[in-house]
Amino acid sequence: MHASSKMGEKYKPWIIFLHLLVITCSCNRSCRARGLIETEDKFFKATSNDHHETEHAHAHSHVDRIDPSVMVFFTIEDLKVGKTMPIHFPKRDPATSPKLWPREEADSLPFSLNKLPNLLKIFSVSQNSPKAKAMEDTLRECETKPIKGEVKFCATSLESMLDFTQSILGFTSDLKVLSTSHQTKSSVTFQNYTMLENIIEIPASKMVACHTMPYPYTVFYCHSQESENKIYRVPLAGENGDRVDAIVVCHMDTSQWGHGHVSFQVLKVKPGTTSVCHFFPADHLIWVPKLQPQGFATM
Repeated sequence: MHASSKMGEKYKPWIIFLHLLVITCSCNRSCRARGLIETEDKFFKATSNDHHETEHAHAHSHVDRIDPSVMVFFTIEDLKVGKTMPIHFPKRDPATSPKLWPREEADSLPFSLNKLPNLLKIFSVSQNSPKAKAMEDTLRECETKPIKGEVKFCATSLESMLDFTQSILGFTSDLKVLSTSHQTKSSVTFQNYTMLENIIEIPASKMVACHTMPYPYTVFYCHSQESENKIYRVPLAGENGDRVDAIVVCHMDTSQWGHGHVSFQVLKVKPGTTSVCHFFPADHLIWVPKLQPQGFATM
């Protein structure tokens, strides 16, 4: 993939990181067409069950019984060494995940809910199928108006994600990308984890969170909120011996969130009454301005 020239030399480190995170498809149009069906099959198999893990993708959901995949929420009072809780971490193999397309490839197709019938034909997805519903949900979520104090954007390419991030954090700022990393190999996705020592708060005046969404190619739902947010790096030990270096975001003001937000159902609280923290899956990203390490606080 060829990044736009305005990215400059300073962006190379995290461009390389993103290449490793989501392997880029840079083939020509005919190559892309031959790989569409295989790509979307791999994609929906990997993500259709857990796409509601983003903060807003499930904002309109109503959970009658707790699904393990929503067990990522807690309050800041529980952010402490020795705390044990059940956590769901989806495991996805970048080699079999959908690809992050270059801007020229992504922009060659419409990305709009009113174009869904045509998109289903392009990707050979049957109407009324679970895959079609997932695509519809993603497009609808991307076109939903942001809540008060929020700016949102669905990035269909690396370049568009960087453009949006810079528009929020500043075009002259050096950026840092944060993500959860698994220190051990395991197929276990849901188990009890205990928080270990050296919980670190990562200072950031602003942040942009980008969540992967179900689609035949990689789409990131990126958003930034004016309300206070805190970012932490939390070392975890699983009951089976797994080790995870997890990224956590705590939203200190939830008063503008919808009452149907699944976090309130999991935590049994109401909007604006408490903070809501959540763990980030490994393929979701946090962008922050790069700061000097002496500003970090440990717990």
